[in-house]
Amino acid sequence: MPSITVSEEPPRQPGIIRLLELSDVYLASLYPAESNHLVDISALEEPTVAFYVARRAGEIVGCCALVEAGDGTAEIKRMFVDPQARGLKIGKWLLSAIEEKAEKLGLAAIRLETGIHQPEAIGLYRVAGYVERPAFGSYLPDPLSLFMEKRVGGIV
Repeated sequence: MPSITVSEEPPRQPGIIRLLELSDVYLASLYPAESNHLVDISALEEPTVAFYVARRAGEIVGCCALVEAGDGTAEIKRMFVDPQARGLKIGKWLLSAIEEKAEKLGLAAIRLETGIHQPEAIGLYRVAGYVERPAFGSYLPDPLSLFMEKRVGGIV
């Protein structure tokens, strides 16, 4: 089986744009626009964002971003794995890279918002130690959203 690598890379590259477009279509099929909290590629290029790319035999198969909130926490955004690469534990590899980065940055917690119609994502986060929490930041409570958090070491 070809090896999987995860590294911090710029988001503006054709393979990532393709994944973000696939993600947009997928999420639009599950949730109304007001329940989709997507960020565009320019937001992923901000200096407070660490963007990770998973590759299998050199081909881009997954991505995610760690967005620092400025309060000792960060949020996972745009976690997505190519449907043709699912089942290869790529989400787990990406999550591990993000958690390593959060620890290096001295962050206290990683937070996320995901949708209730994504059991695979929810399962990945739960197995990794993320627990449900109330809405945070600029999010409002939404019956279609699930908010989660994992403590990683620093102090908030």
